[in-house]
Amino acid sequence: MKTEANILIIDDDRDVLETARMFLKQEFSSVDIEEDPSKIDGYFEMKNYDVILLDMNFSKGVNDGQEGFKWLRHIINKDNEAIVILITAYGEVDLAVKAMKEGASDFVLKPWKNQKLLATILSALELRKSKKEVTKLKATQSAINSDTNTKFSNFIGESDGVKQIKSLISKVAVTDADILILGENGTGKELVARAIHNQSNRKDNTFINVDLGALTESLFESELFGHVKGAFTDAKTDKVGRFELADGGTIFLDEIGNLSLPLQAKLLTVLQSKKIQRVGSSKEINVNFRLICATNMPLAEMVAENKFRQDLLYRINTVEIKIPALNERPEDIPLLIEHFFDIYSKKYGKTSMKIGKDIYPSLKNYDWPGNIRELQHATERAVILSESNTIDNPELFVNQPVSKVKIHEPKTLEDMEKTFIIETLEANKGNATATAKQLGLTRTALYRRLNKYGLV
Repeated sequence: MKTEANILIIDDDRDVLETARMFLKQEFSSVDIEEDPSKIDGYFEMKNYDVILLDMNFSKGVNDGQEGFKWLRHIINKDNEAIVILITAYGEVDLAVKAMKEGASDFVLKPWKNQKLLATILSALELRKSKKEVTKLKATQSAINSDTNTKFSNFIGESDGVKQIKSLISKVAVTDADILILGENGTGKELVARAIHNQSNRKDNTFINVDLGALTESLFESELFGHVKGAFTDAKTDKVGRFELADGGTIFLDEIGNLSLPLQAKLLTVLQSKKIQRVGSSKEINVNFRLICATNMPLAEMVAENKFRQDLLYRINTVEIKIPALNERPEDIPLLIEHFFDIYSKKYGKTSMKIGKDIYPSLKNYDWPGNIRELQHATERAVILSESNTIDNPELFVNQPVSKVKIHEPKTLEDMEKTFIIETLEANKGNATATAKQLGLTRTALYRRLNKYGLV
């Protein structure tokens, strides 16, 4: 069965062209030949060529390779993803190597052996495929970024802590400083990373997310650095690693605290050199990326316990961003619930449904051990389970009687006052007049306290 590929061969020797076409037509779906390189543009208008074989010299008596350089640049200018294989004589190898630095993918020596020529073209096709995948990823990322309504995407909140984080993001995003994001699971570390990328000079390039906690030691190098065909038993084709995919963009290494010490050493080498080697290859590939890392683990303590490399910690945290737990920013809970409610009410066809505001005091006082992720799932569950057009029962969110849920313990006199007001409001079913009377306050004094604690 023939390989689906468009091949174009350009050489001034008719015998070379006909011989190559006779052989390659047995292997590929389309093979075109041309003696005159000035006709290249006409071929490009007819087809998208996967591989182009280009001779280095076309004029009689000329062997300095300058014509090859000229037409190589012309092809690359027409299609910067073009895969060009140079056809060269033995004495012109140095010229071919120089041309590869200018964009050629490989070269073959005349006279060639058919199997060697075939292997070179097949390898070039894999490179073409990889380039297309990278281009597609970049286009997808660009589309995602253009669809983002705000520069902070879904990083929602108006609490002091969130405002400080947004301010810090705006300052560091325009730099290429390495960022370390700290926070409990479910606090939105990836959203912060994406907000940084979306405001950076790299926003039109890829954002590559790598969950290091999900990578086994055996897969680490292959996933991050890529591999070449035959590097190990299951390496059927070349594979582009995550660092290559992130070239020009941002790579987000989540759960970096889970890496073993040997893998930390390998990662540090790449971060310092900005060069990678695919598994099974000795060729170094330069990579240009913005690094953002995240973890819920205490890296400083791990350094003291020799579980995390100190030099790696210094390398990844030029700027450190700490995200507060949800129970440390209860005033953001209504905003988050409304955001998720809007998503799920549309998803489940319940657009006439609304949320009763009286449920917020209870939900603000719940501990939310799973943070925003738990709140998101809780909101979805409430939308699904509610049988009325108004969600006014907080137990639909926490899935158990509110009186039995774990609330964060008051730590200060203000916390105790806030908790007492919430409990009194609940006992009076949100009636402000009855609550103020029971607390021995005027309605105005009660509202001042409600505003103070973000309960209205």
